[in-house]
Amino acid sequence: MKKIIKSLFAAATILLVAQSCEAQKVVVNREVDTTNDGKMLLGTQTKSQLLKEPYSSWYTKEHDQYTLDEATVAQLKKEKLNSYNITLVMGTWCEDSHREVPRLMKLLETLKYPEQKLNIIAVNRKKESPSGEEGIYNIQRVPTIIVQKYGKEIGRIVETPKTFYVEKDLLEIIKKDNSSIKDLFK
Repeated sequence: MKKIIKSLFAAATILLVAQSCEAQKVVVNREVDTTNDGKMLLGTQTKSQLLKEPYSSWYTKEHDQYTLDEATVAQLKKEKLNSYNITLVMGTWCEDSHREVPRLMKLLETLKYPEQKLNIIAVNRKKESPSGEEGIYNIQRVPTIIVQKYGKEIGRIVETPKTFYVEKDLLEIIKKDNSSIKDLFK
């Protein structure tokens, strides 16, 4: 009797896990056609979507023209930016996103940042996505670049970097986090 109950429990557990996984399916690379803004990306995205028209017209130009600050890039490698997770909330309708997103991507490519550690969420003008992925981040302006370590936000860049260089602002965030970690061991 115990074996039967264990088997039934195991089968029920597998069924619940399977249903749970199915309920969490995320639509990736959703594109909509709007009356006022034309084509727009919404929800979870991959970088490859930005390389397609009509987004590539602004993405490629800014990406190719932006010159990274090499000294800061070297410091970001040393400070191990690749050990952090980044969430980017952007709007394909937003001029600030048109400027900052390609710059961020160029930096991440240069650093060989793991794509699986980058979460891109595209929102509409109300700063909303269809599945509400942005909801936990309290987005007021886009783009918003959120740096996380162990699931905890350690800093963000909102709309325009304070230093006018996304790499310099990211370095400030990482250094601040690393110095607070070092303070724990003093």
